[in-house]
Amino acid sequence: VQLQAFGGGLVQTGGSLRLSCLASGFTLGYTAIGWFRQAPGKEREGVSCIRNRDGSTKYAESVKGRFTIPRDRAKNTVYLQMNSLKPEDTAVYFCATSRSGIISSEMLNSHYYNVWGQGTLVTVSS
Repeated sequence: VQLQAFGGGLVQTGGSLRLSCLASGFTLGYTAIGWFRQAPGKEREGVSCIRNRDGSTKYAESVKGRFTIPRDRAKNTVYLQMNSLKPEDTAVYFCATSRSGIISSEMLNSHYYNVWGQGTLVTVSS
């Protein structure tokens, strides 16, 4: 069971970036995938989550209306589409997997995730 997160980079304020989380060794349909981020000197925070059995999603207030979490079942990949990026979005982004029965109140809580991919750095310049 493995997750690979990639797609980070340097982007200007207002720009867009799409991160990818490729799952291997398991099928997305039986899991939930969450995106988290950690900025220097700050705690890791939940950004978004998709519960793959029903497509239910959740977003942190700070990214609502700017980020989406599409998926491609055929590619066993979940994405984080980030639009209207701000300097405060600068962080290392991680994807992680949780059980398929995760409930809404748990979706952005890292304690409910057990397999983590490596991080990918997103830098938004002002």
